[in-house]
Amino acid sequence: PWCGVGCNSVEKKIYVHLNYTFPCVRLLNATHQIGCQSSLSGNVGVLHELESEENLDWVLTSGPNPPYMVILESRLFTRSIMMKLKEGSGRVAGVVVVAPNTNPPEGFSPHTACPNDNSGVYTENYDPTLAHCNATVWNPLGNGLAYEEFDFPIFSVKDDNDTRVIRQCYQDHNRRVNGSNPQFPLCAMQLRSSMSAVTNTATCKRRNDINFSLTPDRVCDELGDFNIWASSRPMNTTTKGHKEFESVVIAAARMDSRSFFFDIAPGAESTASGIVTLLAAAHALRRATQEAPPNRTILYTFFQGETFDYIGSSRMVYDMENNQFPLDLDNIHSVLEVSQVGLHSDSKLWLHSDPVSRKNSSVKEEVEKLVNGLKSASAGLNVSVDEPDVSQPLPPSSFQRFLLARPIPGVVIGNYRSSFTNRYYESMYDNAEYLNVSYPENMTSEEQLEHFPETVKTLTEVATLVARALYVQAGGNETQLANITADPQIVNQMLYSFLVRANNSWLQQLVPTDFTNHLADRPTNFYVGVIQYFSEPTTLVQYMLANMTGSVVNVTQEDCQNTLAPPLYTYMWVQGAAPPNSTEREGFCVRSTVHRSIAVSPAFELHEYTTSNYSTWTESVWKPITGRIFLVASHDLEMLTLGVGITVLLTSLVLTYVISSKADILFSSGREPTSATY
Repeated sequence: PWCGVGCNSVEKKIYVHLNYTFPCVRLLNATHQIGCQSSLSGNVGVLHELESEENLDWVLTSGPNPPYMVILESRLFTRSIMMKLKEGSGRVAGVVVVAPNTNPPEGFSPHTACPNDNSGVYTENYDPTLAHCNATVWNPLGNGLAYEEFDFPIFSVKDDNDTRVIRQCYQDHNRRVNGSNPQFPLCAMQLRSSMSAVTNTATCKRRNDINFSLTPDRVCDELGDFNIWASSRPMNTTTKGHKEFESVVIAAARMDSRSFFFDIAPGAESTASGIVTLLAAAHALRRATQEAPPNRTILYTFFQGETFDYIGSSRMVYDMENNQFPLDLDNIHSVLEVSQVGLHSDSKLWLHSDPVSRKNSSVKEEVEKLVNGLKSASAGLNVSVDEPDVSQPLPPSSFQRFLLARPIPGVVIGNYRSSFTNRYYESMYDNAEYLNVSYPENMTSEEQLEHFPETVKTLTEVATLVARALYVQAGGNETQLANITADPQIVNQMLYSFLVRANNSWLQQLVPTDFTNHLADRPTNFYVGVIQYFSEPTTLVQYMLANMTGSVVNVTQEDCQNTLAPPLYTYMWVQGAAPPNSTEREGFCVRSTVHRSIAVSPAFELHEYTTSNYSTWTESVWKPITGRIFLVASHDLEMLTLGVGITVLLTSLVLTYVISSKADILFSSGREPTSATY
């Protein structure tokens, strides 16, 4: 109903809603579920700010008003504390983690110590001595927290206005004074993140197939998106399977990352450094591969979903094996994968290869050739490269899925020797700050795009190294190497777009008009997501790669969008830049060899939801995710209020009955005479 200008919602007077919350959500695979959830209506608990691990006793044992909603500073968001809260979950309603404005110096990785264990090449069947990270623990700081299951909600909030409101409410109503227990009313919080899926992927997929209505509800969706790939020369994509006389060198990088919390996956070092390096290398090779084409084709490949048991790479290998891709495995000459390559002080690049396949003399020869090519390409650059012990296994990498199919020569290049140097692997702290990508605060966005942080210079050198090595590996003439140099301007623009904000003038020129609304004023979220929804990094990489490797063709927008089509090229109309003193952009048509291929695990194609051969990760569907704080009265007062209310109700019912039964007496009046006149 309408009310006057001064009318205020009663709900707004009772609750303060939290605007910027990031939940932990539930994921499932073939064997179990991980993540967090609340009850259907949300979990409610009295706020308690944990000051130290010793202070846990108040929450788990002695506090008089359980269950508690625990506020954690990021330094207390550790495996030790979280597992104790999990064990005492009867007294824990939920957890709120306050994300700091600066990264914790001690490092933090909620991923496992052995990423993608059991889904790579190193199993008991391949080489038992190398399985399960027996030879080297790649992520020593990994505490596995992101792979635990919690039966209460866990949210992250930024250290901003929301956090100040929460803390003020706690200070005013819940903080103990001189050792005495706080008095009612107390500040409470409700967190709602109800998940629909339970148990494992097989269970949730079976429930998806149960149709009791015309519009059945799904309970989970498979993780996945698209791989992006482009070839250095045109390739007929309508014919699938083996191509005669075609030999390709795959240049690979991954496109995804994750953290403990949904929608926060900055992936600066773990993902963005590799993407930017390979894109810049592809850009540096554009002219050389056109003017002096090497004997072999370079296939720039960006895999999606690699964090979750190599979704993208396993699907591409599966498609190649089943003639569902324009190439097959026989067409692959070798692989060069760009892993984490953000160089910090006194670090170098390490060239990793597989010791098992190197026992094959022809594979060994080609690997040594690729390693020597990388070492030679580093000459004259401020980048030092080296090779670890040849008996050491490969790090977690997409290349492992190709080796599972057959022995293929390949090298994985990274900034680590026997364990990741990334102290924030797969966490919300693997951000621009960690990669030293920062800009003076007084700069405008345009000025920042022209300002080169130190990381830009080092990644430009790495991109030049990769480009030259790829050209030689593809059979190119070494006399061309001096002309192959990465552009620091391009590197800076890409880093800025991925790690600071995608909504900038440079990237706006490279995308179609209808995509500009998707460019966000925040860092890119590299979480793979589910196949039903738009993926930000995939689309950004697609448009960047097209502009880096393609060419402008002089056709109209209509011809570009409708008439021109594969099999050799793809065409896209991008909005271009606006000339000075004009708001009308000058769009143009980009012709490229960029394509998308499905990046959904073969397990879902085969309906094998319990397989260990492929990724089976799904994401639960959930109800609306919300958080709010409010004041709660004591239980005794609530019971008293309820009792008084019931008493008033019963009394009113009795009075109503009595009055109704005696109505003819109570409300009777003398009858007027019929002859009365007025």
